[in-house]
Amino acid sequence: MGRIWCERPVPEQYRHLAGDVELVWRGPQEKGMQGVLRSMAGAQGVIASAYVRYDGELFDRMPELLVVSRTGIGVDGVAIEEATERGVVVCNTPDVPSIATAEFTITLLLYSVKRLGRCARQLQREERLDYFSMHDATELNGKQLGLVGLGRIGGRVARIALAFDMQVAVYDPFISQERADELGVQRVDSLQTLLGMADVVSLHLPSTAETRELINAGTLAQMKPGALLVNAARGTLVDEAALLAALNSGQLSGYATDVFAQEPPPHTHPLVQHPKVVCTPHVAGATVESKAQLWPLALQQALQVMKGERPPHVVNPDVWARRRGA
Repeated sequence: MGRIWCERPVPEQYRHLAGDVELVWRGPQEKGMQGVLRSMAGAQGVIASAYVRYDGELFDRMPELLVVSRTGIGVDGVAIEEATERGVVVCNTPDVPSIATAEFTITLLLYSVKRLGRCARQLQREERLDYFSMHDATELNGKQLGLVGLGRIGGRVARIALAFDMQVAVYDPFISQERADELGVQRVDSLQTLLGMADVVSLHLPSTAETRELINAGTLAQMKPGALLVNAARGTLVDEAALLAALNSGQLSGYATDVFAQEPPPHTHPLVQHPKVVCTPHVAGATVESKAQLWPLALQQALQVMKGERPPHVVNPDVWARRRGA
């Protein structure tokens, strides 16, 4: 018997996978971080989403904790070194959300360039307009897409974009020319070069100290005037104040995003209310199909660690040697 704490309730159809391990989550009466810690008490495992920060302070208050298992790819909400120092295994589900997030990225792109949000609002307001004459949607055919990052998601976005007959260039210092050639994309040597040539820039990076606010006043000024920025990766990649200024000045024609620096953002957030912004509440990877894989894999990996078995997707592999030597 053990206990696994979950950031959100586990859907009924997956609870049997825990066997005799108790699954618990924060109740509505448990508010703030103190509520989290109270409901987490005694847990050996955690199924983590993206709203709790798992750091040394939390780990020190949870001495029985063995594993933090993410229902997703990103682990920027977990202090990896601090987890490793305390023998806490961190796992993720790296392959599962890739298809959903890539498709969502293209959806954000299409929604923006086809002006669907504006059209819908006009009809909802029953505006009597010459819709045909004022509609200024653009075509993707022949446009230049610039991908910042060419991992699992970026690579799939590239393939979809090529099917639209877009030209695709990528900046990613960690990929080889052979990988770019395999996908049929142009590999460029600097972010500045990519930003200056792209009609659409799409971000596909993790949130790290090096990538935080990679898109800022300086890099926004390097973008092609009137370009579109798409972000289904992490909100912290973008300096939101600088982005707002670029939208207001016309340097950017629009911003399409599934992520914000603070999540969920308040409805009064200037980007949420901006007419040039298409935004959604961090749901790119949350399809029926992906969740049917995310929950079982996240639970499986937590249970494996609690049984002393190494799971397939350990983010901090050094911890395993530490645990084995303990």
